[in-house]
Amino acid sequence: MLRWRRTAVMLLIVCMGVAPLSACSSKTNSGDNGSASPSVSASESQGESQGDGKKVEIKYWRHDFAPEVATLKKMIQAFEKENPTIKVKMEVIPYGDYETKIRTALAAGNPPDVIGLDGPTLAAYAHQEAVIPLDKYMEIDGNKEDIAAPVLESLTYKGQIYAAPLNDASIAMFYNKKLFEKNGVELPSKNPNEPWTWEQVLQAAQKINDPKNKIYGIDPGWGLGEGEGSTFVKLPFIWQAGGEILSPDGTEVKGYLDSPESKKALSFFASLYNEYKVAPKETPPEAFETGKLGIIVNGPWAISGFASSHPEFKLGEDWDIAPLWKDAKQVTPNGSWNMAITKGSKHPDEAWKFVNWVTGVEGAKMWYQETKNLPARLSTASAIPELTEYPMNIFVEQSSKFAHPRPVTPAYPVITTSISKLFADLGVANRNVDDAVNEAVATIDKALQKYK
Repeated sequence: MLRWRRTAVMLLIVCMGVAPLSACSSKTNSGDNGSASPSVSASESQGESQGDGKKVEIKYWRHDFAPEVATLKKMIQAFEKENPTIKVKMEVIPYGDYETKIRTALAAGNPPDVIGLDGPTLAAYAHQEAVIPLDKYMEIDGNKEDIAAPVLESLTYKGQIYAAPLNDASIAMFYNKKLFEKNGVELPSKNPNEPWTWEQVLQAAQKINDPKNKIYGIDPGWGLGEGEGSTFVKLPFIWQAGGEILSPDGTEVKGYLDSPESKKALSFFASLYNEYKVAPKETPPEAFETGKLGIIVNGPWAISGFASSHPEFKLGEDWDIAPLWKDAKQVTPNGSWNMAITKGSKHPDEAWKFVNWVTGVEGAKMWYQETKNLPARLSTASAIPELTEYPMNIFVEQSSKFAHPRPVTPAYPVITTSISKLFADLGVANRNVDDAVNEAVATIDKALQKYK
């Protein structure tokens, strides 16, 4: 399993449960969330509005992650200064308790006004009418056209937008430059529009692979463990081959996950472990950083992660980044954390004002500058030079041109569990592809029937 990406540095997604409003979080509990008490606010309460001009209090819940919480405190303070009639009370909830507390509050009829919402959970909230559509707000002042199209698609359920994006996520091919040079492997292009093919990746992995000395060619998808992070990085194989998980309307899995294109992708993935044996079934800790692994997949958060955990392992000297590989298509995954307004909010207009301030054009710039999370807005990339330069331009361009959202369906908790299990079964146990796919299709189909 890969090391520090399993800790709070990881900005993608952790596992989802199978309950209707189950969670997946992009952070684990860091233990240092900057919130001694669960509630934080940038100013003292001065009373709630009762329609008489007094200050309105907006309650905002999100999971803990110290760097982001610190940034949000700054943003809340600035928002309240510009909007003196609105007070924002942010409650920071430990990751492990986050979804349970939200579900409990929704069931009791006293939810917060605004919640942090991870992409895969959106459809479940929307289906249960726990959050409100934001289309009317987006049309007025949400600058919807500035949000990357794949991101907007990930926020849309049954034709309506249910959340505003804090940031996006993408992954690329990370390669050990020293191992490439030592084994005479030509370095890949850094041009986001010129990814290697599967065949080129395999050839490079074969040249690097030296299991006798515990050096392996590739880890194509964060090991063979299960969980949402595992699903996120492995799904592109299916999309790149021209396959899909569900039908365009999200109601059918038969004919999609079990298509020839999808099976081709799954067969290739399995071959890396069982035919070519260039991928280890058990990845040594910190294998990439210590010169034991030639190629991995990772996201922009890993840049600062490696610099912090292994300062001797230098970008440009010891390792580099190239666009994510492709097959019939060039496709990368997308989707991250967003902000939604609950149906139970007594102040939806004021809640939107806060949400739009944080996720809007100017807020998005501040969010990137403070957190370095991949922006969801196109204007952020054009406004900040480093986002147009290597290596961040790879993630930015992939996100805007080649991204594919995960299925937006209330059945997603079952889908992610089934998909990560499917890849694990093929890699670890070398199961027959047809048998493993048929099992996954049957499980997913049963879950989809509940929503038809």
